[in-house]
Amino acid sequence: MAVYTEVTDDDVAAFLQEYDLGEVVSMKGIAEGVENSNFLLSTTTGTYILTLYEKRVKRDDLPFFLGLMDHLAARGIRCPTPIHGRDGEALRELCGRPAAIVTFLQGMWPKRIDVHHCRKLGRAIAQMHAAGRDFPLTRTNDLSVQGWRPLLDACGARADEIESGLSNELQTELEGLEQAWPAQLPEGVIHADLFPDNVFFHQGELSGFIDFYFACNDQLAYDLAVCLNAWCFETNSEFNATKARALLQAYQEVRPFSEAELQALPILAQGAAMRFLLTRLFDWLNHPEGAYVAPKDPREYLRKLRFHRAVRGPGAYGLT
Repeated sequence: MAVYTEVTDDDVAAFLQEYDLGEVVSMKGIAEGVENSNFLLSTTTGTYILTLYEKRVKRDDLPFFLGLMDHLAARGIRCPTPIHGRDGEALRELCGRPAAIVTFLQGMWPKRIDVHHCRKLGRAIAQMHAAGRDFPLTRTNDLSVQGWRPLLDACGARADEIESGLSNELQTELEGLEQAWPAQLPEGVIHADLFPDNVFFHQGELSGFIDFYFACNDQLAYDLAVCLNAWCFETNSEFNATKARALLQAYQEVRPFSEAELQALPILAQGAAMRFLLTRLFDWLNHPEGAYVAPKDPREYLRKLRFHRAVRGPGAYGLT
């Protein structure tokens, strides 16, 4: 369960005194998610999500995350909206942690992804990118190419514990990515973590995005590279070009790719696979005994990295 900080009934009752949300009816921890402590909070006025931001989330970044959700929601993008207290503030403190309450988003994430999901996702990402164009705050993507070297330095020496020869492979791979990483592609605000469990569907329609706590400013096409990895591989590790084509074509119906973006897709997808491989590798090798959340196997993203490394052009993703 993704609850790292325990919250008592008295704690949350006192916390709610700062809001016009009525009285607590029930509260229970949410099992999904790995970064923060999340609770489903029911009050006499409705259902909400209470989040306590744990150590991996920088407090100074929280105004960006919460402000972005407010901004996107005001422009018609379906996402949780921060609840502001009587003093107008959305961010405060609970049990020694920064905390906020956001609206509850209807829907469920898809356990079995099909082409329909990918098509809806592509269009919604493009709409989100368009809505974020005039968001005034900025945040650097700490987990883009410049952040991978420190991660590899922190855990790469032990990578052979996962697979023989992996340490050298990752060193070679990272050197290639650092040299080939594209520059001057269209940039803006991206989600940067659009895994299926962060995208909700309801009655066949995409009902919204959640978990904006990796959002940042970066190349827009990198958001799609993350999704190619997270949505377009089957459970047997085979890449599904039909899903990829549906995702990318639907995106282009709203915001067409530049030629540079199209040609950069393979290296961006390779880099996105490296990003999640390295963070999973670090967590796998540094997992504290007795922790609530089981680490995810980094080898899944090693297989994806190797696939993208062999790609020679956007045709592998269903595009020409």
